[in-house]
Amino acid sequence: MRHIVKIMVLLACLTLAFSADARKKKVDLIEKYPALAPYFSMPSEEAVQPDELGFIRRWTLMEPIEKPNPTNTVFVDSYIRENLDTGWNKGDFKVPQDGGVWHQLDSKLFNVKLYRYAVGTETGRYGLIFRAVTVIDVPEDIEDVRLAVGSNSASMWWIDGEEALILSGDRRMVMDDGASRRITLKKGRHVITGAVINGPGMSDFCVRFIDEQGNPVVGYQIIK
Repeated sequence: MRHIVKIMVLLACLTLAFSADARKKKVDLIEKYPALAPYFSMPSEEAVQPDELGFIRRWTLMEPIEKPNPTNTVFVDSYIRENLDTGWNKGDFKVPQDGGVWHQLDSKLFNVKLYRYAVGTETGRYGLIFRAVTVIDVPEDIEDVRLAVGSNSASMWWIDGEEALILSGDRRMVMDDGASRRITLKKGRHVITGAVINGPGMSDFCVRFIDEQGNPVVGYQIIK
C-alpha cells in the first residue's frame, strides 16, 4: 500500500512539473502563423541593441482591439486621448509576458508592420487599436535625447507611464514624424509603451531615440 501511495505521489509531482514546463514554453508564433515570417522573427533570450539607425525592433505586441472607424479624419487629439490613453499602462501596470494575448516579436524591418501582424495572426485587419511594449536598459545617463516616432495612423507614446508624445490626424508612416521634448534617460531600465489606431488602411510604426542633431542614440540594450 505504501508503495502504491509513493508511486501516486511521484506521478502527481511529475504531472505538475510537466504542466509548469508547458506553461513556461513559448509558443512559436511564426511557426503557428507562417504569414508573419517575412516581417517578424521569434526573439532570442539575450538582450539586443537598437539597429544601426537606432530603431527599436523588439516589441511585445497585444492582439489588436476592435475599434471600427470609417475614416481616419476622426483622429484628433481628444479622440486619441479618449481611446488610447485609458490608463492601461499606468498605476499597477506590469510589463506583459509573452503568452496569452501578448506576443513578443523581433521586427525584421525598422518599421513594425502592425497590419501584417493582425492579418497574419488572423486577429483583424482594419479599425483596430494596437498596444506595444518594450523595455530598455540604459548603462549610464544619456542627456538631451528625444523619443522620435512615425506611425500609420495616429498614435500615442509613453516612457515609464509618462506621456512622451501624441501623433494625431490621418498619417502615413514617416521616420521621425514626431518627437518628444528633450529628456534625460537615467541609468537603469525604462518601459516604453505605445498605442496605435487605424481606420480603413494599413498600420505600422517606427521608434527610436535621437540626439540634438537628429543622430540615432544606440548606447543601450533592449531586453524585452
